[in-house]
Amino acid sequence: METEFKITRTSREIYTKLFEKYTLEQLNKIPDGFSNNLIWNIGHIMVSQQILVYRGAGQPLSISDDLVSLYMRGTRPERDATQEEADQIKELLFSTISKTEEDYRNGLFTTYSARKSELGFSLDSIEDAIAFNNYHEAIHLGIVMSLKKFV
Repeated sequence: METEFKITRTSREIYTKLFEKYTLEQLNKIPDGFSNNLIWNIGHIMVSQQILVYRGAGQPLSISDDLVSLYMRGTRPERDATQEEADQIKELLFSTISKTEEDYRNGLFTTYSARKSELGFSLDSIEDAIAFNNYHEAIHLGIVMSLKKFV
């Protein structure tokens, strides 16, 4: 699992750099032909990790219900994210992963509700969920790379 956590941290470092490179206005811009923006993709991967890992394991999430409702699967940006919200998402990118690593090492995840992902991957264990999360983050990184060309 050390490799999986290392991959997640590397992914999150890439996402974090977007906050340094782009203004809030650029993070919020939805280019023509796209249905979301940079900040939505960043918030979405953070929310999805919490849902995949914690909800799947029957544990409470480390993020607010408000963030979940704004960035979960099936949502799209209804309004511009505020600077406060962007700062919160940036901080949560690493704090949520640190907590997940700690909780995993401490044996918090004793059960997992097996299911298939939207893409058909079998998620039978917490390890599957953590590994699939990396795949999911990579998909969104590809979307982010496309979005960056237009902001």
